[in-house]
This record gives sequence, C-alpha cells and structure tokens, in this order.
Amino acid sequence: MRMLFVAGGTAGHINPALAIADYCKENLKDVEIEFAGTPNGMEAKLVTKAGYKFNPVKSRGFKRHISVKNFFRNANALYLFLMSNFKSREILKNFKPDIVIGTGGYACASVLLQAKRMNIKTAIHEQNAYPGVTNKFLAKKADIVFVAVKEAIKRLPPCNAIVVGNPLRKNVLTKTKEQAREILNMDNNFCILSFGGSLGAVKINEIAADLIAWHNKFKKINHIHGMGKIGAQCFPDMLKERNIVASKNPRLYIRNYIYNMDVCLAAADLVICRSGALTLSELEATAKPSILIPSPNVAENHQYYNALVLEQKNAAVLIEEKNYNKEFLIKTVKSFYEDEEKLKQYSKNAASLAVKNTTELILNEIKKML
Repeated sequence: MRMLFVAGGTAGHINPALAIADYCKENLKDVEIEFAGTPNGMEAKLVTKAGYKFNPVKSRGFKRHISVKNFFRNANALYLFLMSNFKSREILKNFKPDIVIGTGGYACASVLLQAKRMNIKTAIHEQNAYPGVTNKFLAKKADIVFVAVKEAIKRLPPCNAIVVGNPLRKNVLTKTKEQAREILNMDNNFCILSFGGSLGAVKINEIAADLIAWHNKFKKINHIHGMGKIGAQCFPDMLKERNIVASKNPRLYIRNYIYNMDVCLAAADLVICRSGALTLSELEATAKPSILIPSPNVAENHQYYNALVLEQKNAAVLIEEKNYNKEFLIKTVKSFYEDEEKLKQYSKNAASLAVKNTTELILNEIKKML
C-alpha cells in the first residue's frame, strides 16, 4: 500500500498525520509512506525528523478581511494555489499513492483535489469540533471524513463521516501519576499544570501568576507552568508585580517550554490551558479535569467549540478570556482542591470522552475502502 499524507501549518495538523503514519508503518507489511506540505512550515522539519520523505508544495491561506494588504496577499495565495496544482499532480504521478490523507493545512486543498481528479482515494481528518473552511469544502469531495467528535458532523456538509477521535502519541498513554511524580521529584500534594503552548499566551501567563499569588501564601500546592516564548519576556515581571520570588517556593516548577508533557500531564491533578483539539484529546485520554481558556484568535473560534464539548459533559470548566475574573478562577480551583469527589467526577467524565484506538480505527476504515 502507498500512502501520501498532507499536513501543515501547526503541530496540531502534523502530529495526527505522523501518529497515523507511524501506526500504519508498524501494522502493515508492505507500506510506503510519503508526506507533502509547505516547504517553510513546521511540517518540513517534523516529517523529515520522523524519517519520512517530504514533498514540498508551496501554498498560502486566503484572508477574508477586506483590505489593500489582504488583496495583494490573496492574489499571491491564488497564484500559489494554481501553481501548487501542477506540483501536486507531479507528486501524485511520481509516487502513485493508493490513498491521500489530509489532516489540515493549506497544501491539503490542491493535493486532495488533484488526487480526486486522478481517481485516487482520499480521506481527511478533522481534529476540531468546529471544522475549518478548507475541510468543509474538501469533505464533500473526500471518500471518507474522519472526525474527532460527533459535534463536528453537524457542521459539515453531507459526507461519509465517521467519529474516530484524535490520534495520540504513545507516551501520553503509558505514564502513571506515581511514575511521573518520581521523575519530577514531586510529593503527593495537589498539582496544577498550566501552559499556553510553545509560544505561550499573555492571558494564560496572567492567569498562572494570579493563581500562584493565591497558593504561594500557604505553599501546599505544586504548580508546573510553561511560560512559552512570550511568557519568558513577561512572566517574571508578572510574578515580581505580585511580590512572588519563585526560587523561595520549591513547589513551583516554572519552565520556558514543557518538553516532557507526557510526564507533566501524568503528574497533574488539574490542568489549565487553551483548548486546541489535540490538547483536549490528551486531557480526555489521561482523565484530567481542566479549566479551559480558548484562544480568541483562531479561525471560526473553533477552540471555544472544542472546550464547549467538555464543559457540557462536566469534564472541564470553560472561561472565555473576555470574561476572565481572578476571584472566579481562584474559587474554581479551590473547589477542585478542596472537593476530592468533584475532582474524581470530572476525571471520570473526561475519561468517558476518550477514544484511545483512533489510529487503529482509521487504518481499519482505510483497509475496507481499498
């Protein structure tokens, strides 16, 4: 079997493709796998590092806001899209895949459309509860559409959709709390994990600083916080403004970036973060109660709809940035800290949403289709 994956833009698109590809590589005897994506995106680096051949397809997204700057940007995006059709066709002719699987990113459109014209089977995977414009368009043409949650189906046009969850990294599922805390040299006290992604987020850092200012007074709560690139510039000042000296509290684990997220997730009792699709799938798979602060700066406000799924199942508390209130946050965290039964119930509810065999489900459906 020959499989071509198309992914790009963010790790949220690339990691699912890599997870599926790795599973197929492990479980199919004769399989050849290649990737396509934008040459300047994260995909070029991550895919080659994972050991797969990468085929570059230049592409760029369209901007819907009308302005002179966006007019020229969209003109360039249109030019790249037209040129990418020729490049996509060339890749498909050379590799001759049995199936093309798109997991998001601008390059998906041209590659999947050309595959369809060449009668090659196509599939897409939608990670979010609120599908993006590209996947809404491609769903009508794809042979099969894999979605992470059932809520996504009603927001797609009529198509052959199946709920499979989000593909997860193996290491996220294998660590126990005891193992993780031993690795971190952490005791059994309540542990909060907060982060805003690799770049970080000003609001998440502000929230973490407010929270630390509260529990730093009694020093009984362990707190792991990933500042991110943005936070490295502003978070130390936020702590200083609140008269906090991090070095004097051994329960604070403050880092620029969390490289061992599997360990930190396993160690945590409560997680405070954004609501990207893969992050939420990891919270569900590890049964972690959470306080979710969706990024307001994403297409279609999809992080809000992702978080809404968990809130409606009492697996998370949803707080929009525009409604953030320090007193409410502390009250919410206290309710988890002081009420073990509530913590257990939210954990159980999160676990009930998890789909841990996503890659297996996807491969089985591909086998049926081919």
